Amino acid sequence: MHAEATKAACDFVFRDLHPRVLVGTASDRYSGWIGQIYTASRYENRMGQRVQKVGSRSFTSLVLPVDSVQEYFEHFPALELDFTFYSLLLSPDGEPTDSYRTLERYAEHLPPDARVLLKVPQKVCAWRLWTGAQALSNPSFLDPDLFREAFYQPAVHLLGDRLAALIFEQEYHRKGDRLHPDDLAARLATFFDAAPKDARYHVEMRTPSYLSPPVFRVLAQYGVGQVLSHWTWLPSLRQQWQRSGQRFFNASRWVVLRWLTPRGMRYEEAYARAHPFDRLVEDMIQPSLFQETAEVVARGLKADQTVCIIINNRAGGNAPLLARLLVMTLVERSVL
Repeated sequence: MHAEATKAACDFVFRDLHPRVLVGTASDRYSGWIGQIYTASRYENRMGQRVQKVGSRSFTSLVLPVDSVQEYFEHFPALELDFTFYSLLLSPDGEPTDSYRTLERYAEHLPPDARVLLKVPQKVCAWRLWTGAQALSNPSFLDPDLFREAFYQPAVHLLGDRLAALIFEQEYHRKGDRLHPDDLAARLATFFDAAPKDARYHVEMRTPSYLSPPVFRVLAQYGVGQVLSHWTWLPSLRQQWQRSGQRFFNASRWVVLRWLTPRGMRYEEAYARAHPFDRLVEDMIQPSLFQETAEVVARGLKADQTVCIIINNRAGGNAPLLARLLVMTLVERSVL
């Protein structure tokens, strides 16, 4: 098994590492992955151009067509789609949005065994919404009706069993904007009590003070997973898990780890240093991330959990190469 996993990782194939260890990426369609995940000849003259403003800088990237997801799933078993964070799937009058149409195109090309993680729109899960340089209160924060009608039902309709997890990302709250953990716990309980009953819910909390007993009690009560995130202002993965008593909460026995930005590094810097996402940036890589992930994977397997690790380019420059390093660590630690 060790030799097989190592050889597969060297070939950028991560599909059959272990029945309960899934490695995937945050988004796909990166031209920087050509020669690793994607075959150049398949997309010749079919790539689009995207300009993204990050902080005060603009970055131009080539983007593969949606049907490239077929080749993606020849290499990975899971994929997180994050464009749904920025828009509901249905407008207030019930019409499909651009996000709906994009997800619909993905659904046409996803293989039957695809496992897709979707980010719940910020319109539902953000306490405050950024408008320019201002963060304003979100009147639809944790609105179960909006979630059900404008996101959950159309997502399930489009993806069916291929929808493996729904990620509720709680943005970082500055000190003056924070809820008391008891208040957040009460709001989460009210939401999950009224939301459709589903074992695929996971909450990511980016404010360290929310990693607290009242919130964890709600997650345990409703079978909602705690997302462990390697992110700018959060404590280490080990510390996040220790705060919850090293427990697994998700009712479907899934654990989600998200490798986002290096700890202590802002999004803007991580993006600028990683772009165009075609190679590792060695001094962005934090070795403890690999070791702590291996610990969680090992403990998860012993507890009969499925562990899904989602890797973002910004964690070290290039997600497929980071995935390869992760596999090497899991092999060295005899986890695989």
